[in-house]
Amino acid sequence: MSTSLRTRLSSLRYAASLLTILLAGCVSGPDHVPPQMPLPAKFEEGGSKSNGNVVTAEWWTAYRDKRLDGLVTHGLRENLDVLQALESINSASANVTVAGAGGLPSLTVGASHTLSGETGRLRTSVGTTNTSGGEASLSWLLDFFGQYRRSRESAIASLGAAYATADNAKLTFLKDLIESYIDARYYQERIALSQASLKSRQQTYELTQLQLKAGAASRLDVVQAEGLVQSTKSEIPGLQQSFTESAHHIATLIGMPASALMGELQKSAGQPVFRGDIRAGIPADLIRNRPDIRKAERELAAAVADIGAAEAQLYPSITLSGSISPSWVKASGASGGSLTSWSFGPSLNLPIFDGGTLRANVEIEKSDARTQYLAWKAAVLNGVEEVENALTAVRRDTQTLEPLRRQVQTAQESLALSTTSYKDGASSLLDVLDAQRSVSDAEASLAATVQQVAKDYVDLYVAIGAGYLEPEHVAAKPTAKSG
Repeated sequence: MSTSLRTRLSSLRYAASLLTILLAGCVSGPDHVPPQMPLPAKFEEGGSKSNGNVVTAEWWTAYRDKRLDGLVTHGLRENLDVLQALESINSASANVTVAGAGGLPSLTVGASHTLSGETGRLRTSVGTTNTSGGEASLSWLLDFFGQYRRSRESAIASLGAAYATADNAKLTFLKDLIESYIDARYYQERIALSQASLKSRQQTYELTQLQLKAGAASRLDVVQAEGLVQSTKSEIPGLQQSFTESAHHIATLIGMPASALMGELQKSAGQPVFRGDIRAGIPADLIRNRPDIRKAERELAAAVADIGAAEAQLYPSITLSGSISPSWVKASGASGGSLTSWSFGPSLNLPIFDGGTLRANVEIEKSDARTQYLAWKAAVLNGVEEVENALTAVRRDTQTLEPLRRQVQTAQESLALSTTSYKDGASSLLDVLDAQRSVSDAEASLAATVQQVAKDYVDLYVAIGAGYLEPEHVAAKPTAKSG
């Protein structure tokens, strides 16, 4: 390459760099501003103290169940839905590179070697010719109006949305797993209650048979007692099936075969009871802690950046391109020679007539941004509603526990009295059977309420966005920049 050519290329390179610096601040479209909306200072049945960052709070340990703790730890690493969501982060991260690559210089280098000659009666030359060549092509679209910068902003925001999606998958997993575990323990409790009830009713049936032989009971009494025994027996298989289905679902959630987990879950551990505090925080905490709200905000940021990318296409674009192709040719029996060809120059693309397509694209992106803003508001309001409902459920359902426990006690006492009275001949078998039904119903209601209260706490802590990250993962999450 000649000295004059190098000088010209250097001058053009410096000029292009200077022009890029001068126009670096010229970026089309609006900058993203984090959205805001008025929120109440506290939840209706909550306190006025902020929770702060609760994304690492292991709230499920308040159930004091080591088996549950182990399932959660294992599942957060092995749940297939969570793993799929995490994999989408890799794709979104690569897309950031792709989105910004258009605004960077592109250099393509190639080389070739050709051996040519002629054969036949009409050949005009004898021997072979060796031709070696190379080519280097450079292209650079000067991003004066920020098309690729806005595209990269959008990709970064989408990456943040992918992280939030993965976090939401973890939160959904926690809710599904813990509630399935609560269900499994509830069915175990119901099975145990039914078996105890069956034993009591079997004893009553046997007593009635003895009374019949002694002439103190009728055949009707025996049939009624036997019917209650058979009714209780018929309940147990359905409860066992429900327990098995819950156990199978837990195994699926943590990515294990059911056979590997069934033996562990069949060891009864009692119904989970939450022994922690009610920590709802304030509505403003949700914007920071709930991944669905954060996802909606990042999608809004991406939509705002897309407006700028669309607006940039309304303006002229300049592309600097050049190429250099050195070659060396040597014919058989002759000395070789070289030839270098080069080209360099800008090209201007000026959109004039497009039938309104480019401006329509801008309006489409603006409409999408407005839609995403409304989606963000809906996510915030939905989060507030879920916390309000969870708080109400926790407080109301908890209030029913003590009356139900007392009801069980009185029903059991009534059964003992009516059984004694029946043995003494002072009351009928119907009184005993009614008392047994009352005990069964009261115990079943208490177990169902214990189950529901345990789930209410799950709903509350999932609604506030707690516990989906391990502490060491918090600092590793990227922050999408805008503007």
